[in-house]
Amino acid sequence: MNRWEQLTGGTTGEQYAARFAELADNGQDVHGEARLCATLVPRGARVLDAGCGTGRVLIELARLGYEGVGVDRDASMLAVARRAAPKLTWLEADLSEFDPVAAGIAPGFDLVVAAGNVFPLLAPGTEAGVAAALAGTLKPGGLLVAGFGLDREHLPVPPGLTLSQYDAHCAAAGLTLIDRFATWDAEPYHGGGYAVSVHRR
Repeated sequence: MNRWEQLTGGTTGEQYAARFAELADNGQDVHGEARLCATLVPRGARVLDAGCGTGRVLIELARLGYEGVGVDRDASMLAVARRAAPKLTWLEADLSEFDPVAAGIAPGFDLVVAAGNVFPLLAPGTEAGVAAALAGTLKPGGLLVAGFGLDREHLPVPPGLTLSQYDAHCAAAGLTLIDRFATWDAEPYHGGGYAVSVHRR
């Protein structure tokens, strides 16, 4: 069981979607992740949304002209995603064991995005395996983009993953850090409790 399942019981898809719908209805921008990804790879690129949840990021990327696949372990989240965008591909799988070929999906993604605190909410001890699995889905030159909190203010659970640890996992998976931001709006990172990291295979 990962930290997300311990926190939610794997039954919060509807509530999660409702929270973001309310933010959007109140005029807040809820598509920063997709917008940043769109600056990193050209329209038409293949994107893997790792820990896709209710599909918010991938659905927006599809609207912008990207091809994509969403993967998540939480069935309640995927149910919302499938209802919202039935023509997109949504897979229920553990990221630490995800193999696109075994799932009937061609490997060689241009970009993998892991938004929504995916890495800090993994089961402790699986972070390196997930980094390796996601790196393995990328084509040479492909990008892994992950944004997550680093302190209690930015996480729903006590922090358990540092940036240096994350970078080490990525390096072991054959990935090189090429940029780091403080937000999904690409503000420069100078330290702080949230970071968006871009690694290249």
